[in-house]
Amino acid sequence: MNTASVRDINELMSEARGLRFKNPEAAHRVYANAVERCREAQLHRELIEALKGLGQIERDLSNPRVALPLYKEAVALCREQEDALLLAHTVRHVGDIHKDLERDELAASCYEEALVIYRANKETQPLDLANTIRPFALLKENAGETEEAKRLWAEARDLYAASNIKEGVAECSRRLTRLENG
Repeated sequence: MNTASVRDINELMSEARGLRFKNPEAAHRVYANAVERCREAQLHRELIEALKGLGQIERDLSNPRVALPLYKEAVALCREQEDALLLAHTVRHVGDIHKDLERDELAASCYEEALVIYRANKETQPLDLANTIRPFALLKENAGETEEAKRLWAEARDLYAASNIKEGVAECSRRLTRLENG
């Protein structure tokens, strides 16, 4: 059996990341190869990244139903790895897929879990927190939970500002203004 090394897998994933926007089909093939090789070599941490990469390509190709089980497997592996930030990031992506599929309750529970993890971890980056709060604010806004949506949009705006993400600040500010003006 030809067992892949971590270096081999990292090279494959680097290649796939480089292909993502130029040639998504080729990126898909490379990520699928990385997933298979990670499974064979029992490289769980690398398998998480390969599954997420393959899942992202499926999302890029408008296949959220195909992406979902890849991300769910990655979440299960994250729980075994005991890497809180990796888990939060991956759970957020599961929430995004549920949101895309209009499964708002499932999306909300994912965002809530990710937020609990992020808020409890001193190493959480403001941008990661903002990127989790933003879609949660959208859900709250769409559900008519205006006060909660305003609170979340304001928090996301401040976090995007701290991360120097002008587009994020602008979007949050627009949405806040619209909610405040009814």
